[in-house]
Amino acid sequence: MLTTRILAFAALAACTLATPAAAEVKTKEVEYKQGDTVLQGFIAWDDAAKGKRPGVLVIHEWWGHNEHARNQARRLAKAGYVGFALDMYGKGKVATHPDNAMAFMKEATKDPQVVAARFDAGLALLEGLPQVDPAKIGVVGYCFGGGVALNMARAGRDLAAVATFHGSLAPSGALAEKGKVKPRILVQTGGADPMIPAEAVKAFEEEMKAAGANVRVITYPGVKHSFTNPDAAKAGMDGLAYDADADAKSWAEATKFFKEAFGG
Repeated sequence: MLTTRILAFAALAACTLATPAAAEVKTKEVEYKQGDTVLQGFIAWDDAAKGKRPGVLVIHEWWGHNEHARNQARRLAKAGYVGFALDMYGKGKVATHPDNAMAFMKEATKDPQVVAARFDAGLALLEGLPQVDPAKIGVVGYCFGGGVALNMARAGRDLAAVATFHGSLAPSGALAEKGKVKPRILVQTGGADPMIPAEAVKAFEEEMKAAGANVRVITYPGVKHSFTNPDAAKAGMDGLAYDADADAKSWAEATKFFKEAFGG
């Protein structure tokens, strides 16, 4: 009887030891530079995952590199990717009032070359991470960040996939050239978003069709701008509102999209 109990205990212990390590999202804050400007970044990855995996850049809303952007990096890590929330404004430039957000955005975008350089600085950092497969890079952009992501796709950046949530759709410069847009693109927008009206969506779809781009647009009826941000209402703007249902559905669509774009 004692021998039987010892063998049973040994078998149980062996099973316990053989259980795979539980997924654990690790995060790290980093400082990096574009020219003389110090930028802040946030990396999130699943420490239990083995080998290299796709990396996805997160480009923040017009508020700057805040907790919303970092949460999206965490979400990406849980989905099996390395998420890197980059910074388009400069360390410490985070707004809670629309006036400050507008000022930061105007300052950051007054020179298109700076916009591209800050995007490329974040891209280079992500591609250089030991956990990342540099051949499988995607981008998610929110609000202002969605516009940046789409403009980088228009500029011909070698990306696998771009997904935007309540993102700006109009080009900052010339329309996309035929054959130049390389990534698959998923645009998710609110049907009641005053900042991205139906005519803007139609113009974007026509532009992408003419360019021969692989694009899908999903519109959520009755949903306002910034629908993925739980703090949207704090800004006191009528056009902004968090929508839990649209947030969940859009994230499910994005993860399915990235899985297909990255090949499994």
